[in-house]
Amino acid sequence: MGNSMGSTVDDLQAVEMHLWYKKFMTECPSGQLTLHEFKQFFGLRGLDSEANAYIEQMFRTFDMNKDGYIDFMEYVAALSLVMRGKMEHKLRWYFKLYDVDGNGCIDRHELLNIIKAIRAINGTENQDSSAEDFTNRVFDRIDINGDGELSLEEFVAGARSDEDFMEVMIKSLDLTHIVAMIHSRRRSI
Repeated sequence: MGNSMGSTVDDLQAVEMHLWYKKFMTECPSGQLTLHEFKQFFGLRGLDSEANAYIEQMFRTFDMNKDGYIDFMEYVAALSLVMRGKMEHKLRWYFKLYDVDGNGCIDRHELLNIIKAIRAINGTENQDSSAEDFTNRVFDRIDINGDGELSLEEFVAGARSDEDFMEVMIKSLDLTHIVAMIHSRRRSI
């Protein structure tokens, strides 16, 4: 009986993988997604400079082998992490995404630009608090040693304890519209 359940899960994953592959190859017949195609793929056009920089950073983070393209395996790894990954892995990935200069810490300027970009992309610039106030509040709460930079450890622990910050991170990689497109195509197959 356990085998039949495992088989069903495997079959579901195989079907989903096939749909992801079809979507990827439809949008990117060459099998390698460029930055321009990446923006089109996720419906991200006409962004301000901060949002554009964030999307470029996201692209570089997805491009694991740093060849300037996202291939299908990198695409699947990214979608899998975002949609199914354990929270610890997601938080580490978010940290890598937010650490724009790659120095192993996130400073106020990096976080502020990310917050502004997320708000611009999601159309939520008009919040109760400004991006600057939100950034300051995050640093006040989770920069334990007060050095003005978030280490990986501070970031992970802080994200787990600060619901507002966690919500912003989750929204920063909201791929529900991509999943909805894949599922709508599944129904039409």
